[in-house]
Amino acid sequence: MSDVTAVHSEVGALLRKVSEEAILPHYRSLSSHEVHAKAADDVVTIADHKSEEMLAEGLASIVPGLPIVGEEAAHDDPSVLDRLKGDCWIVDPLDGTRNFASGKPPFGILIAMASGGEAHTGWIYDCLTRRLCVAAKGRGAFIDEERLTARATGSTPPVAAISLVFMEEARREAVKTHIAPRYELTDIPYCAAEQYPRLALGVNDASIFERTLAWDHAAGVLWLNEAGGKVARPDGSPYRVDEWDRLGLIGAASPALWDELAELYAKLD
Repeated sequence: MSDVTAVHSEVGALLRKVSEEAILPHYRSLSSHEVHAKAADDVVTIADHKSEEMLAEGLASIVPGLPIVGEEAAHDDPSVLDRLKGDCWIVDPLDGTRNFASGKPPFGILIAMASGGEAHTGWIYDCLTRRLCVAAKGRGAFIDEERLTARATGSTPPVAAISLVFMEEARREAVKTHIAPRYELTDIPYCAAEQYPRLALGVNDASIFERTLAWDHAAGVLWLNEAGGKVARPDGSPYRVDEWDRLGLIGAASPALWDELAELYAKLD
């Protein structure tokens, strides 16, 4: 237990340091040459690269020799994804880059440790509020060292944030027709580091994610499940970090809310 506590403490300190030194100095002060298009609806900034460099160096000192899968490293060299099949760190150095580059919140940092394709430890850090969400498999979920139990909004109909960005047109229209009318829809934050906490803190009840890359979801899936919510593939199978090409993921504030949305989702096929 002491080793786990020490790692949590060291990673927490690293997250705060990287946020203060690599990310926040560039917030609302980016020059045009410091923002680049990475793909459609996807940008990268100088802060992403600085953060990943600092995180890689810091994590290597916390657990020497443990491979690192960073979002930007994997973008430059897709073979990095092969590390997800074994023991590794998983790093999103600046989640919510689209927001960050626009000079608005939310944005944060996501880190997970995985083994055998499953995340067993995770951290979600909000750079502006300094909120730190931490989870370890079988040990519960915490926010700033206080144990958390996920809670629903209590709204009727339930509140859903549904990401349509990466869906094919036919599925997007099917979701709008057969699922959306059953919920009170709310805007997605374009930031998994914010969306997962919303599902546990009584802000949102359910979410659908289409793209499920490990750096976006490993920490959040573990954290929400440990909080008593539920995140799984639409067919009920667990999320695995080594299935980087697989689409579709449902998250909810409770297993019952998950079941309701999964039942609707199954009817799309």
